[in-house]
Amino acid sequence: MIDYLEGKLVEAHPTYVVVDVRGMGYHLQIPVSSYERLPEPGKEVKILTHLSIREDAHLLYGFMTRVERDLFRLLVQAVSGIGPKIAMNVLSGMTPVMFKGAVTNHDVKALARIPGLGKKTAERIVVELKDKFGKAGEWEAQSDQRAPSEGEAKVQDAVSALVSLGYKPAEALKRVKAALAVLGEKAEIDRLVRAGLQQ
Repeated sequence: MIDYLEGKLVEAHPTYVVVDVRGMGYHLQIPVSSYERLPEPGKEVKILTHLSIREDAHLLYGFMTRVERDLFRLLVQAVSGIGPKIAMNVLSGMTPVMFKGAVTNHDVKALARIPGLGKKTAERIVVELKDKFGKAGEWEAQSDQRAPSEGEAKVQDAVSALVSLGYKPAEALKRVKAALAVLGEKAEIDRLVRAGLQQ
């Protein structure tokens, strides 16, 4: 099992990175939450990993924090019907603390807004994970008063809106950030979405 990679960050994109470890380039799929914590390309980086072995491919998933990787593993190992792709969507759609709060509060609606989930899958997540988090998860969610900030929530909602219109998550994030740079942080979600569509 590969626990982590440490080397030079060669490429950084919202959904994947390439890390050079002593002359060997590793391609890792990452969630948007990890992308936002990456250093500039060319600098050293340490990324926690999860190796998924399929019949047709060996895939590496990368995470900048242990909490993200733990949640990813919990989703793919404990929830029936959840694979790596949907687990990455969950991490890109909300923070681990927000996710725990949604599960412990039975907030199916919030979970169903994540691209690729839907109501039935969200309900299954709540049923199968609520006992995993229990009171500790509920306390953690309630104690984190800044998850997410208003700006983060707007970006997440605007990205989700573009994804629901057919854009890939990486392209949607790129468009929303470009719109945010032009319109400013006080721009409403509908303006961000419209500006994103016009990019």
